[in-house]
Amino acid sequence: MADLTDVTWNQEARDKILTDADRVLQDAVREVAAEHEGDDWEPAFAALNERLKGRFIDYEPGPDVRKYAEAIARGDYS
Repeated sequence: MADLTDVTWNQEARDKILTDADRVLQDAVREVAAEHEGDDWEPAFAALNERLKGRFIDYEPGPDVRKYAEAIARGDYS
């Protein structure tokens, strides 16, 4: 019987998946920055999570999302 841990995407597919995921994150940050620049980070964090949760399987907000929410609040992406 074959070991399922050997079933993986090839490197080209992995790179594309990661690039696509980065693009989704970038689009979400751009959209939220347009709506929440200058707000506290919490509304930006909530808005980012709302946009991202439906785009990824088993999405869980992490420290990266908070980092971008705080940057949005500072106006870094205006």
